[in-house]
Amino acid sequence: GIQLAPKEKVDIPVLFMPDKMKIYKAEVTIHVMKENGENWSYKVTAESNEKLNRNVTVAENGEVQGIVWIYPIHGLTEAPPQQKIVVVRCEARQRVEQRVEMLLIGVMPGENDLPDARSSATVSTNESANTQEVTDGFPAAVEFVYELRYQSNEIRSQLESLVGMQLVQKEWDTESRIVTLVFNVVFSPNKPMRNEATLVAQCGTGGVWKFPLLFVATEPEVDDVINIEAVGLNKESIVGFKLTSQTR
Repeated sequence: GIQLAPKEKVDIPVLFMPDKMKIYKAEVTIHVMKENGENWSYKVTAESNEKLNRNVTVAENGEVQGIVWIYPIHGLTEAPPQQKIVVVRCEARQRVEQRVEMLLIGVMPGENDLPDARSSATVSTNESANTQEVTDGFPAAVEFVYELRYQSNEIRSQLESLVGMQLVQKEWDTESRIVTLVFNVVFSPNKPMRNEATLVAQCGTGGVWKFPLLFVATEPEVDDVINIEAVGLNKESIVGFKLTSQTR
């Protein structure tokens, strides 16, 4: 029985305390009635709008007794962020490929989806829209989606075209319920930089894991040495060389 004056607002707190790495679903239902117990004069009939019928409570005489709002809530469980930063290092104007392993602890498939206990499943996949369906020993319902997130749009503009990532292997230890995702990371910087990103992995059955990455591009090697030989005191010596721009 919360009483509200006209134009008054009320906050409805929702507390989420997950104990497993899975999706939780609930509904917040708000039922509003007049304080004096009277009904709204509008009568709900069989011809009334179907959505209206779902969002009102009706008195015996057909008048609207209360109005109902239903807010669905999906609770997405997020693992504590990893403290260890994976560093991908490359010299500017070069290219490096590096395999990176991510451990997902607490993956929770459905009880009927579990393979035989004390077994480990390994599968190699091809990337398709960053969504990998689990097959060959994994429950068909278990699916992973991943993406790289950047701290700002400026960092995104610097890194997005220089970094490639592909999920090449998944391993699942059913005893410990630890999933190992193996990524092939390609980094081809065009100039020295030092930027951070976060690899976010999400399981279709619930749970989000975040892994910090640091991309470091070091100074490139010297292209060439230009020697200018003096022709005499107080006289200019000139040497010419060509520079080619790789962009427009």
